[in-house]
Amino acid sequence: MIAIRTVLLLSLLIIVTLIMLPLQLLGLAFDLKLRRYLPRYWHKVACFALGIRVRVHGRLEGKRPLMLAVNHCSWTDILVLSSVADVAFIAKMEVSEWPIFGTLAKLQKSIFIRREEKRSSGEQVNDIAARMAAGEIVVLFPEGTTSDGNRLLPIKSSLFGAAAMAVPLAPEGVVHVQPVAIAYTGIHGMPMGRFHRPLVSWPGDVTLGPHLAGLLKVAAIDVDVCFGTPIAYTKDSNRKRVSATVESDIRRMLLSKLLGRTIE
Repeated sequence: MIAIRTVLLLSLLIIVTLIMLPLQLLGLAFDLKLRRYLPRYWHKVACFALGIRVRVHGRLEGKRPLMLAVNHCSWTDILVLSSVADVAFIAKMEVSEWPIFGTLAKLQKSIFIRREEKRSSGEQVNDIAARMAAGEIVVLFPEGTTSDGNRLLPIKSSLFGAAAMAVPLAPEGVVHVQPVAIAYTGIHGMPMGRFHRPLVSWPGDVTLGPHLAGLLKVAAIDVDVCFGTPIAYTKDSNRKRVSATVESDIRRMLLSKLLGRTIE
């Protein structure tokens, strides 16, 4: 039964992809607004196919420019967040060369950066700032890598440079930085503890094939997406202070959902 269900759901995803792909390519070719919101519908289908049920808490900030600062546990974070918001991701250049994920990232017009090339960092930050000023919601994973899903790793304040660069381009001189926590909290309708969280967490030494196979076998994961209080980033803002506030807010929201109780 698991094999039959997997084939049926993956067939559904392939059919939807074949229908949406030409439209997305057209949107990318002519920079149509279609390219921004079409991926949201594809990711909703992808979450359904993988058995990922998303619950949203709080609200996405409506003001622009907007940067979302999000904790990072797995490649499924991309599916989850993209299913509830029209976003563009900041990713390391290596992602563009990954099979499947690289293609999907390009189709969503992700922003690829080379962290090790300091000479081109200014140009990359300018590109991010311009995209935000144009009204796109940019997603930043400030931890810089994936965690085990049970905690938040220290975040890198330097990655908020794009928000600072976008301030002069913002109509009101304000860039809104919104903390967001993604917490994997349930499996087959039961609370997910540390024992089961490796089913969704994706550290660097785990290959995609077995990880995807494990998710398809379970096909019943609950995830909570918490939108926190946006922070106004202006020319007078202190990047490290903003970074510390974002880190505190994400950690509080993440632990509240993982532990099932309010954390102050």
